[in-house]
Amino acid sequence: MANPFQEQLLKAGLVSKQKVQKAKTQKRRDRKAKVDDGSDALKAEIAEKKRLQAEKDKALNTERFNQANEKGLVRGLVTEFTRLAIKPPQSAEIKFNYTLNNKIFAVYVDDKLQNQLLNGQLGIVRHDDTSYLVPHKLAERVNLLVPDWCGYLWQATDSTTQVEEDDPYADYVIPDDLMW
Repeated sequence: MANPFQEQLLKAGLVSKQKVQKAKTQKRRDRKAKVDDGSDALKAEIAEKKRLQAEKDKALNTERFNQANEKGLVRGLVTEFTRLAIKPPQSAEIKFNYTLNNKIFAVYVDDKLQNQLLNGQLGIVRHDDTSYLVPHKLAERVNLLVPDWCGYLWQATDSTTQVEEDDPYADYVIPDDLMW
């Protein structure tokens, strides 16, 4: 034992080994309970900021949707993307996955449509449990008016990767459309 006072009490028979062990355990628990690094307050503050931002975004989207709905733009948009939608061929075997509202959806496309989706020529709009392959410009308009309907929209990003001088795999390019 590290505490000489406890050893003296044990030798005198005033305490038992169980009481000493219980005291150590209680002391450790008390020490842990008193440690407050402020992480709970910080987590609560971050969660509150995220909740407020989500409410603000939702209110803004609802306001935009209502304004567009008043102008008749949403109805016109629905008729436009149903009219201009590209129908995937029946023999399509490539499964193209996309996410919308934290759910994964899939559309079966052929090589040509897959390349158009990956190159930014097409986008995917989902309305009334149906996925529509539409031209990119139309998908951008849908994303502006009703972002909850835009399932896949290719956007150019400046993702120039830095290559190290001693990188042994520098000559091997990883394709963006790698299918497993």
